[in-house]
Amino acid sequence: MDFRIRSGTPDDALCISALATQTFLDTYATEGIRPDLAREVFSLCSASAFAAHLHEPQTVFLLAEQGEHLLGFAQLSTAISKAGDTGHQGCELVRLYVQPNQKRRGVGRALMQVAAQRSRIAGADTVWLTAWAENHRARAFYTAIGYQDVGELPYVWEDKVYENRVFVQAL
Repeated sequence: MDFRIRSGTPDDALCISALATQTFLDTYATEGIRPDLAREVFSLCSASAFAAHLHEPQTVFLLAEQGEHLLGFAQLSTAISKAGDTGHQGCELVRLYVQPNQKRRGVGRALMQVAAQRSRIAGADTVWLTAWAENHRARAFYTAIGYQDVGELPYVWEDKVYENRVFVQAL
């Protein structure tokens, strides 16, 4: 597949928002849309939320594009942070979202490789991320590319707590 990876800019917020909304709903709304889920997606995946993140000095967006089309993106925090209570720390891969019809075409793997390179440049020796415990496809992907499941870091939205697994990879 022929695509390129580039750094995101604030001008990309709208397309990132659209892809994030699509991917979020495809992953988390498997039983339909509840009010709390609708509030979450419109809060976390809005163009204004991504525009704000794109202005953060220690946040890097990596975009996979084919022509003018966004296929996927990675959001990386280059600040060294702790991966919950797991004893690990490094750069956090905040999001890896690939358009559903582009999965299994090398987009996610390529974004992860560039995120690892950017993490090394930032001085990290580890990359960590969280994945929803019920997202078996993502968990299998991270394991297949060398990440290790090292524990749990709960995710809280409104009054609900969701189990997220913590994955780490040494660089």
